[in-house]
Formats: sequence, C-alpha cells, structure tokens
Amino acid sequence: MSDQIKFIVDSLNKEPFRKNYNLITFDSLEPMQLLQVLSDVLAEIDPKQLVDIREEMPEQTAKRMLNLLGILKYKPSGNATDMSTFRQGLVIGSKPVIYPVLHWLLQRPNELKKRAYLARFLIKLEVPTEFLQDETVADTNKQYEELMETFKTLHKEYEQLKTSGFSTAEIRKDISAMEEEKDQLIKRVEHLKKRVETAQNHQWMLKIARQFRVEKEREEYLAQQKQEQKNQLFHAVQRLQRVQNQLKGMRQTAADAKPESLMKRLEEEIKFNLYMVTEKFPKEIENKKKELHFLQKVVSEPAMGHSDLLELESKINEINTEVNQLIEKKVMRNEPIEGKLSLYRQQASIISRKKEAKAEELQEAKEKLASLEREASVKRNQTREFDGTEVLKGDEFKRYVNKLRSKSTVFKKKHQIIAELKAEFGLLQRTEELLKQRHENIQQQLETMEEKKGVSGYSYTQEELERVSALKSEVDEMKGRTLDDMSEMVKKLNSLVSEKKSALVSVIKELRQLRQKCQEVRRLREECLQEESRYHYTNCMIKNLEVQLRRATNEMKAYISSDQEEKRKAIRQVILFLY
Repeated sequence: MSDQIKFIVDSLNKEPFRKNYNLITFDSLEPMQLLQVLSDVLAEIDPKQLVDIREEMPEQTAKRMLNLLGILKYKPSGNATDMSTFRQGLVIGSKPVIYPVLHWLLQRPNELKKRAYLARFLIKLEVPTEFLQDETVADTNKQYEELMETFKTLHKEYEQLKTSGFSTAEIRKDISAMEEEKDQLIKRVEHLKKRVETAQNHQWMLKIARQFRVEKEREEYLAQQKQEQKNQLFHAVQRLQRVQNQLKGMRQTAADAKPESLMKRLEEEIKFNLYMVTEKFPKEIENKKKELHFLQKVVSEPAMGHSDLLELESKINEINTEVNQLIEKKVMRNEPIEGKLSLYRQQASIISRKKEAKAEELQEAKEKLASLEREASVKRNQTREFDGTEVLKGDEFKRYVNKLRSKSTVFKKKHQIIAELKAEFGLLQRTEELLKQRHENIQQQLETMEEKKGVSGYSYTQEELERVSALKSEVDEMKGRTLDDMSEMVKKLNSLVSEKKSALVSVIKELRQLRQKCQEVRRLREECLQEESRYHYTNCMIKNLEVQLRRATNEMKAYISSDQEEKRKAIRQVILFLY
C-alpha cells in the first residue's frame, strides 16, 4: 500500500498535475479533496471530466466517474457485493477505493487517453427495434454504422502511419525540398507573367483562362452533385422496392385469408392491445412515476455525508426487525381466512406475472416476426437480383410442392428397386460363395483320389495344358491381327506420302520462280542503294562547290570595289594586314 501511495504522489507531483504533495499531506486529504484529485486525473484523460465537484451533486459525480471508468474498462477486484461497496466508496470518497483507481489511472495515461478518445466514436448507440421499423430511422442507423466502420479504418491507417518510421529529419528535408520547389515555381510564374505581358490581349487571355478554371471547378461540382443524386435515387428505388414488396405481401395475405380468420386475428390483436393499454402500460407508467418521484426526492434533499448514511442504515435495520416481528406474530396467529386470502393473493400474483411474461413474449415474438419479414423481403430482393426469379407463393408454391411429391414417389419406387437389386445381389453373392466352397471340396476329393491311383497332379496338369493352349491360340490370333494392321498402315503411309509429293510438285516449281524473282529484286535493291548514295554524294559536292563559288564571287566584288570599307572586308586584305 505504501508503494502504491508513493507512486501516486510522485505521479501527481509531475507534469501536468504539479500538486506538490508528500506522503503525509496526501494521506491527510479529506474525502471531497480526494474525489477532486480523482476528477482532475480523469479530466486529464478526458477533458469533458473537468468539473469542480463542489458545484456537482454526489450522485452525479459518482455516475460520471463510474461511466468513464466503465469506458476505460477498469475492473475492481471482488464479486457483486464488492461492486456495491466500490460504488458506495466512490460516493463517499473512501481511500481504499480511490487509491487503487488513481494507481491504475496514473500507470497508463496515454493508453487511457486513446481509449477515451475512441469511445466517443465507437460506443454504439442502441436504437430500439420498434424505432428501426421506420425506414428513415433504419437508413440513418445504417449510415451511422457505415461511418463508424469508416472511422475504424481511418484510425487504423493513422496508427500505421504513426508507427511507419517517418523521422523528423526526413520530414524537414521534404519540407525544405518543397520550399525550394515553391520558390522555383514562383520564379517560373513571374517569368511567364513577363512573357505574357509582352503579348497582345494578355488581359483578355487571362480572363478566358480564369473563366475556364471556374467552369472546370463547376463541372467537378456538378459531377459530384450528379453522383450524390444517383446515390439518393438508388436509395429511393430500394425504399420503393421494400414498400412495394410489403404492399404485395399484405395484398397476398389479405387475398389468401378468410373472413373468419381475419376476424379472429383482429379480436386477438384487440385483446392484446387492450391488455397492454389497460393493465401493462399503466403499471409501467405508475412504476416510472414512483421512480421519478423517488429520484426527485433524492435530488431535492441535501448532500448526505457518512454520518447520514450510517443513520439511514440503522433505521433500515430497525424497520427490518419490526417487519420480521410482525411476520412472526402473523404466523403464530395462523388465521384460516387470512391464509386462504393469502393463497388467493399468491395465485392471483402468479397469474398476473404469467400474464405479463406472456405479453412480453408476445411482444418479442411480434418484433421478431417483423424483423424476419424484413429479412425475408431483403432475401427476396437479393434472389431477384441474382437470378431474376421471385420466391414462389400461393398456387405456384402448391404446384411446386405437388411436383416435388410426384418426384418423391418416383424416388421411393427407384429406391425400392435398388433395395431389391441389392438383396438379390447379396443372395447371388452367397450362392457364389457356396459354389466356391463346394468346388474346393470336390477339388480336394479329386486330389485324394489321384494320390490313391498314383497320378497326383493330373487334373492340375490337364488344366494348365488347356490354359496354355488357349493362351497360344489367343497370341497367334493377336499376331495375325497385328501383322495385318501393320501392312495396312504401311499401305496408308505410302499412299499418303505419294499424295503429299504430288501436291508439293507445283509448290516447288512456284518456289523456284519466286527465288529467282527474289534474287533479281535483291540485286536491283542493292543497285538502287548504290545509286542513291552516289546521288547524295554528288549533291553534297555540288552544294560545297556552290558555297566556294559564292565566296569567290564575294571576294572578287570586294577586291574590285572602289569602297575602301568593302576592300578591307576582303580576305586578301585581311591576310596582308595580319602579315
């Protein structure tokens, strides 16, 4: 316990609490102060818990702390009685209850912060089944569950990115590279602006580009709106299909039902609704009113301390003892009329409880039937989407059942025939075994007779000779058939080869002609390539000579010219000047 308190004090003296406690001052805290410390620690985990408990009722404080501890999955040691002690200790600020909670919270703050954050989005809001029968509520609940799954996926990706190993140095390096790219882009934009400003009508061109960008964004927005409207249309079509299926089912049930059965069903529903309205719901409303009155009374009373609780416990014990004494006096009197009345009261209470239980079972059965009908409609839609057929109903189902019955009778007949054949097969198998056994006995008798006559093994040798002769005849027959087959195959192959040769003669002639043509084409192509290269060479030489001729003409013009400036440009004058 001392190690636990020491750990709590050390943790509370650090960031972010900075309480400046020691073991003595912490142990001497009042229950209200200790509860405030616990509330501050819970507020560090979940900021919504930041409350001054002096401005809060004790029941609200206990409820708030118990709710968060339940979300954080804190499990106090012990059974159900210890749980009630834990709740009471949390209300009065008991040290044996608060210390373990603080120790558990301060050991794992980061893990608990994450758990509290996730609980805000992942604790599912349970919607009653009777509300889910409304299509709008059902669709909203479905979207809520889809968003919850999306949040789970995104949080997993976020955790994977956190643990993926990206260092701050790499991030800084990426940021510096991005800043350099940004500077380069700014310079490029300025350069392009300067180039555009020199062009004519650049303002008009910028206006057109701006309008183009706006129209592009508008096109994307309209595409997004189109997709959303498609989704809404899809949901509306699904809702329409569900309503149509429900309407179809109701019409079919109304068509198939008889007036007597409908009246009986309506009478049962009226009786059930009457019981719910006149007996069950008023009792529940009365109980809720009593509970509300009691809670209002508890809320209106001032906060109770430890001494008040002890006083109430003593009063409860006194009232319990008085009740026990009255029960003992009643048993000692043993009045017969009162006993009969108590028996009748007991029976009436048992019957009323059974009635309430059956009403609740009926209500649950109705809810289950409604959910099953919804599932059946969904399954019908799915089957219609898969194979385009509907579930059989009414007369079609009866015809299908009759067809199955006829097939079942055929199957039974076939099964009976198979059973008779199996019995006959068993009989024949037994007969075969008996005959084999008889044959073995006769064979043994024959062998004994052969031994007596001095010709043992005669029958076996005779059988072997017959078997060998039969095998020899079969082998000879197979050899003859094999030779005939081989000769026939050789004839076929020879005829096939001659046919292929005759067919290839014309092809070979054509191939020879094509080869000669191919050789001529190859030779002509080589000559063409040679002439083409000679042409290019001659063309280059001509261009070179034209350039030289142009230079000589210019040189002559400059040399003959009377203009001194033109004469100085002549190559001859330049060479003389250099020398």
